[in-house]
Amino acid sequence: MLENLDSRNSVRYHSQRLVFTSQKHSQPCKNSFNMRSSLSRLASAANTQRGLKPNPTALLPPIPLYRRLLRAHRKHLPAEMRVLGDEYIKAEFRAHRKVDNPAHLIGFLTEWQMYAQKIEGDQWVGDKLDEQKLSKMSDEQIHQLYELMQAIQNRSKEGGEQES
Repeated sequence: MLENLDSRNSVRYHSQRLVFTSQKHSQPCKNSFNMRSSLSRLASAANTQRGLKPNPTALLPPIPLYRRLLRAHRKHLPAEMRVLGDEYIKAEFRAHRKVDNPAHLIGFLTEWQMYAQKIEGDQWVGDKLDEQKLSKMSDEQIHQLYELMQAIQNRSKEGGEQES
């Protein structure tokens, strides 16, 4: 189709339509075609790996990651765990809302994204905390972890007492 055009013809872009015009008449040639469908296909292919699935290692922005975490809790966790997990996620994302250091932000988002992948894959059941991660934690983070452990234990005790 394009090989039939000679040097007297030009190409101009008109909104979403590629139009070939003749220099003599400035009228569209027969070879004009709509680019909308091919542009949308090209844009969707650029965002995916081989045009099939989104790249799982790509770091999600904070708001989509936050939504993904809440969805994963809703889908994969029991009600008691979901309530506790949702509260924790909300508190952590609020606390990190004004973080300016890119290294902290990337670390924060990376760890939460790995957590989401574990929850969605049901790989979290019986999973133990890695000693390397524990050794890298600050005293404040270890204290937060301890408080989380106590909250979980208190909820399980309250649940056991209510059933009796």
